[in-house]
Amino acid sequence: MLKAIDHVNIVVRDMQPMLAFYTDSLGMKVTKDVVITGDWIEQVVGLKDVNARVIYLEIGDATGPRIELIQYENPPCIKSDSPNSPHLLGIRHMAFSVDDIDSIVKRLIDKGVAFNSTVMRVPSTQVTYAGSVCKRLVYFHDPEGNILELCEYSVGE
Repeated sequence: MLKAIDHVNIVVRDMQPMLAFYTDSLGMKVTKDVVITGDWIEQVVGLKDVNARVIYLEIGDATGPRIELIQYENPPCIKSDSPNSPHLLGIRHMAFSVDDIDSIVKRLIDKGVAFNSTVMRVPSTQVTYAGSVCKRLVYFHDPEGNILELCEYSVGE
């Protein structure tokens, strides 16, 4: 039986701007920076001669899922010709639950992050949560175009 989401893996083209974004802008903490190579990883991912740098990031007290930023030196990373659009098949975005969405959005705007919209309230007629929970959210992108969401839940609004 599934217990929880363990981690999200993001393959990156350029590690430094991605690392700076997730640590400096989003406040995540590096827990390990390592090069992975060898038979074990080649068998797991189904690629030959794997050599990749992985940086493990955690949020807060590290009880939730972690983020893995991975940059393949060999084989080189590839990018699809398709733009990263919210309606493409596959995993499209990663959401972060926050306590004060407005202050976080302001801080990110001050760091030059552009958002798709202002913070929006999800209509309760379209999404149901336990009890009378209100959800507010906003989309934005990391430096390599991955779609991210900030979301805040409150009761009775």
